[in-house]
Amino acid sequence: MEEELKCPVCGSLFREPIILPCSHNVCLPCARTIAVQTPESEQHLPSLLHPRGPCAAGGGGGDHADKLSLHSETDSGYGSYTPSLKSPNGVRVLPLVPAPPGAAAAAAPRGAGPASSSLTCPQCHRSASLDQRGLRGFQRNRLLEAIVQRYQQGRAAAAAKCQLCDRSPPEPAAVLCEQCEVLYCAACQLRCHPARGPFAKHRLAPPPGHPGAPGGGGDGGGGKGAGGGRKLPTCAEHDLENYSMYCVSCRSPVCYQCLEEGKHGKHDVKALGAMWKQHKAQLSQALNGVSDKAKEAKEFLVQLKNLLQQIQENGLDYEACLVAQCDALVDALTRQKAKLLTKVTKEREHKLKVVWDQINHCTLKLRQSTGLMEYCLEVIKENDPSGFLQISDALIKRVQVSQEQWVKGALEPKVSAEFDLTLDSEPLLQSIHQLDFIQMKFPVTVPPVPLLQLEKCCTRNNSVTLAWRMPPLSHNPVEGYILELDDGDGGQFREVYVGKETLCTIDGLHFNSTYNARVKAFNSSGVGPYSKTVILQTSDVAWFTFDPSSAHRDIVLSNDNQTATCNSYDDRVVLGTAAFSKGVHYWELHVDRYDNHPDPAFGIARINVVKDMMLGKDDKAWAMTEGGVSKGATVGVLLDLNKHNLTFYINGQQQGPPAFENVEGVFMPALSLNRNVQVTLHTGLEVPQCVKQPKLPNN
Repeated sequence: MEEELKCPVCGSLFREPIILPCSHNVCLPCARTIAVQTPESEQHLPSLLHPRGPCAAGGGGGDHADKLSLHSETDSGYGSYTPSLKSPNGVRVLPLVPAPPGAAAAAAPRGAGPASSSLTCPQCHRSASLDQRGLRGFQRNRLLEAIVQRYQQGRAAAAAKCQLCDRSPPEPAAVLCEQCEVLYCAACQLRCHPARGPFAKHRLAPPPGHPGAPGGGGDGGGGKGAGGGRKLPTCAEHDLENYSMYCVSCRSPVCYQCLEEGKHGKHDVKALGAMWKQHKAQLSQALNGVSDKAKEAKEFLVQLKNLLQQIQENGLDYEACLVAQCDALVDALTRQKAKLLTKVTKEREHKLKVVWDQINHCTLKLRQSTGLMEYCLEVIKENDPSGFLQISDALIKRVQVSQEQWVKGALEPKVSAEFDLTLDSEPLLQSIHQLDFIQMKFPVTVPPVPLLQLEKCCTRNNSVTLAWRMPPLSHNPVEGYILELDDGDGGQFREVYVGKETLCTIDGLHFNSTYNARVKAFNSSGVGPYSKTVILQTSDVAWFTFDPSSAHRDIVLSNDNQTATCNSYDDRVVLGTAAFSKGVHYWELHVDRYDNHPDPAFGIARINVVKDMMLGKDDKAWAMTEGGVSKGATVGVLLDLNKHNLTFYINGQQQGPPAFENVEGVFMPALSLNRNVQVTLHTGLEVPQCVKQPKLPNN
């Protein structure tokens, strides 16, 4: 966990950590050293090209850095960025805001224009311009500061050892005599410092670093009030107000006065305690996934270490067999023996190197995941809701990214313990000088029939996953596999994958359809026979969410990408993650918030629909934009690709005949809205009873 508690600039434990807009942390003293001043004439250059530190032009560090503040296009400073320029290494640079006239005049060199200041994150290299408030504009990471303090106390307590112990190593100290200035363990204190006689007046205190010791804390770093209770954190903008709510749009705790002044008045605000519990639950759920992967990684490391031993043993066995065969061929084999031994040694060294590299790589990943887990568990222990919510979004994303790094195949050995080397000693004496290893134990023929691993084959929505393996004791080499799939209507098979992997996922299939799949292997001798055919049924109904990767940048998604809002007063489009080209599909959208201007639009669209205007304004979307929609309404969308029409429902009632006819092709669920609207998506619903679906072939 110690790596999570170190500043990326100085490499030491955090001191007065502050939270940057990109959610990374940095020490306040280090932040002063990396703040950069930029003359107005150089404002459009990438900030990473500017000098950093106290020697930067205009005095980027020192006292002037305290007068800097974050500038962002959103109210809270945590919103999206609008880059004015993109540097060659991909760093996005914010438009810089000039510093106050007095400061600019004092800082800028003679003959230069007004200066502005910026701060670049040392981890992700994102730059932000600062205003007159300086680094005080950044929020203090109280949770991280408390965890660092508790970690230092625990380390100091563990380092305190008895000074009179005969044991090696000494026992941990239990008390400190303030008069003798000696640390004692419990046994040595009873033996050497009894509470009688001249020692009766000595005062025994807890050792340094102990929670009960002077300066030892014991409150988790949160601070104590005058009454002994935890001091509630106050709003950074309003010192007399406590945090009581959480702004979902800005992802920041706010107080009541923040809402009254209008800064967050139109934002989506929720109760602080409820959001605290929700984010804790999300972080705990993500941690469970990482914990499972860490357990698998530990088991995998044991497997790799056993593999090392097997490779060593098998290598020795092969060497012994080789020596015996070469000695039997007497003088003619003597010159060849050394060459063959060298090949075996190289093969063994190669396998050992591959396994060691895999062990080192897996150990590094495991250490990083374990450190992140320990840090997150310490964060979860904290009882400061506002402090937790300051960092919870970033932590949840980090934990999810940490879980995703354990991709399928990462916990499988890259080499086997077997040595596919066999010495053929049958040739005549005149062929000895051409003697060499053959790579296979048997004559090469076409591969056998692959075995489908039915326990690993599955379907999800309109995608299928298939897995297979070669039968045991198969000696014929395999160069690759060919996976074939029919069209879902009982048509001809077609190749969907050719390669060396034994696991394949095919996306974009039809819903409510039955597919037949088979696989065969091939090598230099030809193509082997087909495996047995497996039958896979895709889902009857579609489960999907809003797609953050294709949505307009003003769209804000929450609730596991099922709830959509917008940061703009203009209409913006967001699509679903599912694509439909066949069958009957139905989904609903609940209007959570609606200020009656302008109307949201519900419908379907092509993947290349224009996303910065109302849905249906171009020729790549079909939508309903008016009629009975209000706050609390539920809009149903029925896409019938068997009849090629689109029908709408409001609160369960069909709105007249089909709104659109002759719709053909591939469509995605679509929605357009502005900042006056919030909509929640509901999927996996049965088609309304009034619609009769024709029976599909092979169902």
